[in-house]
Amino acid sequence: MGGDKGPSITIPSAIMAIKHQPDLHLILCGDETIITETLAQLNISKKQFANHRQLSLFATSQVVSMDDNPLVALRTKKDSSMRKALDLVREGQAQACVSAGNTGALFSMAHFVLKNLPGVERPALISSLPTHDKDKHVFMLDLGANVFCDSHVLYQFGVMGSVMAEQVDGIIKPRIALLNMGEEAIKGSDHIKLAALELSNNKDINYVGFIEGSDIFSNKADVIVCDGFVGNVTLKTCEGVARLVYQKSKAAFNASLLGKIFGSLLRPSFKKLFKTMNPDQYNGASLIGLRGIVVKSHGNANSGAFFAAIMEAVKEVERQVPEKIKNSLEHGFSVR
Repeated sequence: MGGDKGPSITIPSAIMAIKHQPDLHLILCGDETIITETLAQLNISKKQFANHRQLSLFATSQVVSMDDNPLVALRTKKDSSMRKALDLVREGQAQACVSAGNTGALFSMAHFVLKNLPGVERPALISSLPTHDKDKHVFMLDLGANVFCDSHVLYQFGVMGSVMAEQVDGIIKPRIALLNMGEEAIKGSDHIKLAALELSNNKDINYVGFIEGSDIFSNKADVIVCDGFVGNVTLKTCEGVARLVYQKSKAAFNASLLGKIFGSLLRPSFKKLFKTMNPDQYNGASLIGLRGIVVKSHGNANSGAFFAAIMEAVKEVERQVPEKIKNSLEHGFSVR
């Protein structure tokens, strides 16, 4: 029920997902009337839905709105679609929760319902970004769950990010870097320097040093670690720049007859280029460090972007990411 447009986006995405993944079963949590009416518009009748092999309903009476106070939502909306989706994960009736709803409420509820993994001080929001190499991307965390992080929390983010990169992307010994204002060892705040020391002292982690913002997309690292304030601002800036370049390019090609001619010739190449940079295909940030899988979609995601978030959850279920993070923190960094 969450996100800027709710079921009109999430349900078509669900249909896309089950067609793409024949063994996937999705539990749609929310208002029964709205869900069945939306499905009917997609040519799935109420009777077909009731007997569907890949879809089922968990009816709820409440919705967490995008402007609800997270703590108020936690206390008063126990029968919301968001809360019940998390309850299903905790109870083992579902293996992952995917939501486009209120970010703060999702973090609060997920932390309360699922709890942190043993040894994890704070869960982190992690997602992937494109790099100069068209076949590779980089994981970045934290993207907004924790405004400030001390050195040990950043160290734990490095461990969790390394597990994520290895298990989801199959990277052996992922390169871990700390986002900083310079590559030199003398630069940065004290907690960044201490985090660097902790990471470099763990021989099971392939720590490669500091990385600057200009090198995020350079493929110099597989995982980039920062606090949630820096990560969230960085992510939103990257998305804004990608859209700015796209709009400016369109305007330049349409500004003159010659531009239109060149634009028509180059349009296929530009479409292919911007497709690789489209933030929608990287939608689906995971809240890692919890005793369950939670994937957060952008609130303004379209159907394709929310579909990407569902597929991210599928990958994490298949790779058993929470269990691998738990093992790495409890028994040293040996997850293979």
